[in-house]
Amino acid sequence: MTISKMLLGAATLAMAAGVAQAGSHLSETSDKRIALSNNYAGNSWRQAMLQTWEEIADKAVADGVVAAGDAYTTSENQATEQAAQIQNMILQGYDAIVLNAASPTALNGAIKEACDAGVTVVSFDGIVTEPCAWRIAVDFAAMGREEVDYIASRLPDGGNLLEIRGLAGVFVDDEISKGIHAGVAEHDQFKIVGSVHGDWAQDVAQKAVAGVLPSLPDVVGVVTQGGDGYGAAQAFKAAGRDTPLIVLGNRQDELKWWAEQRDANGYETLSLSIAPGVASLAFWVAQQILAGEDVPKDLTVPFLKITQDTLDEALANTPEGSVANVTYTLDDAQQVIADAK
Repeated sequence: MTISKMLLGAATLAMAAGVAQAGSHLSETSDKRIALSNNYAGNSWRQAMLQTWEEIADKAVADGVVAAGDAYTTSENQATEQAAQIQNMILQGYDAIVLNAASPTALNGAIKEACDAGVTVVSFDGIVTEPCAWRIAVDFAAMGREEVDYIASRLPDGGNLLEIRGLAGVFVDDEISKGIHAGVAEHDQFKIVGSVHGDWAQDVAQKAVAGVLPSLPDVVGVVTQGGDGYGAAQAFKAAGRDTPLIVLGNRQDELKWWAEQRDANGYETLSLSIAPGVASLAFWVAQQILAGEDVPKDLTVPFLKITQDTLDEALANTPEGSVANVTYTLDDAQQVIADAK
């Protein structure tokens, strides 16, 4: 699969329009309206996700691919609020709802209402379990296991780990944590001695880690979910404790800190996360479903990984305050769909 690092351009649209034999006429959805339902915008990943959606959707509307690509974010990150938002989207007559869900199960009733009303529902990142919806996600459990595998490769003698989780109750948080604990079970020379929720935000993570550090023994590694690595590093520094091996989550502040530590003392780590550009993939998947394409219910995309060798390039291409990202084109979406069949 080829993933574009550039925003969708006119050339790509022209190419996509040429695949009429596959039933992918862009004009088939010119009167269709798509809405994004997002449950949370309080970190850099979500901000980058919303920006990617806006850029892709605005371009698609301007080019006549769809009639609308509106984005809505709830104010309190409550499943009940997002369910009400979805019900309002049904009343507004949207043809498709793309959602990053506050809960894998709590929205199922509202989603079933949407499906029964003829609305296409595509969930991504925070996916849902309602069978009528489509789901797009990385293997988050595998991502958690890979963090522990990496730490084990660097620190074969083992030691104590601190786990920083994301938003409580969200599918992504549960899956990454499940993978981390599976990795620790496999590499039993490690032990998780503390766990805090950082909400995928460096300031929240810093405060949470600072609060738990006084009660912890020596920590050799920190496993994270993204957006929390820099905050963890600052908490360890403020506490006067040695900096452990912290697995990062592709945020620009994390990558900058990593490069500074590498240049100062040879610090080496790994950074990985789902790209916020998965929102653009979800948009095109919804468009393809509305165009009549046969799309499997479950689609998997790889997580974006940054290593010591690719750090400088990733940092140079990541705007300050943002997240390392890739944007998916219509061609990419068609390839992901084909690979899933």
